[in-house]
Amino acid sequence: MRKKRFFCPEGQADKIIIYGGQSLQGKIAISGAKNAVLPIIVAALLSEETCLIQDVPRLADVEIICDVLS
Repeated sequence: MRKKRFFCPEGQADKIIIYGGQSLQGKIAISGAKNAVLPIIVAALLSEETCLIQDVPRLADVEIICDVLS
């Protein structure tokens, strides 16, 4: 089987289309951009529900916003 390579500029991958005769199975972890967590934290403040944000990177910006919100 010949491997195909593709290039997608950052931020332009809305979907991935896979052509082939075999179905895919399994799980993959999609990690967000390191700067994505700050707007997620702020958006969680707008919710009346309890929010759980997982796999938050240890960044100075994250620590600062958490200190400010404490």
